[in-house]
Amino acid sequence: MANHVELGVDTFGDVTRVGDTLLPHAQVLRNVMAEAVLADQVGIDFFGVGEHHRGDFAISAPEVLLAAIAGQTSRIRLGSAVTVLSSDDPIRVFQRFSTLDAVSNGRAEVILGRGSFTESFPLFGFELQQYETLFEEKLDLFAALVQQQAITWQGKLRPPLKNQRVFPPIETGRLKTWIGVGGSPESVVRAARYDMALMLAIIGGDPRRFKPYVELYHRACRELGTPVHGIGVHSHGYVAETDAAAHEDLFGDYKQMRDRIGGERGWPPMTRADFDSEATRGSLYIGAPETVARRIVATIQALGLSRFEMKYSMGALPHDKLMRSLELYGTKVIPLVREMLG
Repeated sequence: MANHVELGVDTFGDVTRVGDTLLPHAQVLRNVMAEAVLADQVGIDFFGVGEHHRGDFAISAPEVLLAAIAGQTSRIRLGSAVTVLSSDDPIRVFQRFSTLDAVSNGRAEVILGRGSFTESFPLFGFELQQYETLFEEKLDLFAALVQQQAITWQGKLRPPLKNQRVFPPIETGRLKTWIGVGGSPESVVRAARYDMALMLAIIGGDPRRFKPYVELYHRACRELGTPVHGIGVHSHGYVAETDAAAHEDLFGDYKQMRDRIGGERGWPPMTRADFDSEATRGSLYIGAPETVARRIVATIQALGLSRFEMKYSMGALPHDKLMRSLELYGTKVIPLVREMLG
């Protein structure tokens, strides 16, 4: 599997700063487009954008942004990271991504998840207590849509569909679909049951602790008779010329982002020792190209990955730093990873 590993990046469109001034959301979105164009030019395999509905992230409509990026790129695969299926309409999600697939000449894919924040539920009129039911039922419908047959389907939360076709269809093959998993064994089994790839969101701690999820996915695929469509990991990362420069660049902005989100979730503030530990033994892939490449290779080999995705945006860390990180990731880290994997 290691020989076929894809090296991608993703971003939530974190609102960045110039000096101490935060940029407007519109400028952040234009900057994300420039970052995607650079990612295409330097040989990165995949560019993903998240969906959020809160002030610290600019991207709320991933497919619109991805369609704009598709018009300025030629080879990089494009997808969400993730699409919050629970608070969306599965038919509209499929139509938007099949349209993206058409305008990008077959480069679209979708990562479906429940999202790590809950703002979309009240915003779109969904009950948070139906969190599980919404995801299960909508995923069941989406899995039927991916088959590209006329659909007859029934659930509890919407009227049934009878012999209904959905347009436009995917031109060739199937829409590549991943299920994003943050730590739920049920979602791992769902990926196998619905014949989809598995994307593990590992945002803290030793990535090897996710080995049981990988084994569960393989076992579920065997028992259900479905192929293993791929296993990916999404983790934070940042590349600079040296380890010291990467740590120095990143610590302040990363701590601010981590403490803001952690404060909402009851986590204690992050210390410098926490940060350094995450960067050496955890799931923060930061440093010089060789350091980052070595750590990515260790994770790929430990978990048997077909894709590694680095979330390259880090809180308010400025756009020019992100551009340099992407350049180093594409021109230095990726070749080193391929060489180390042999």
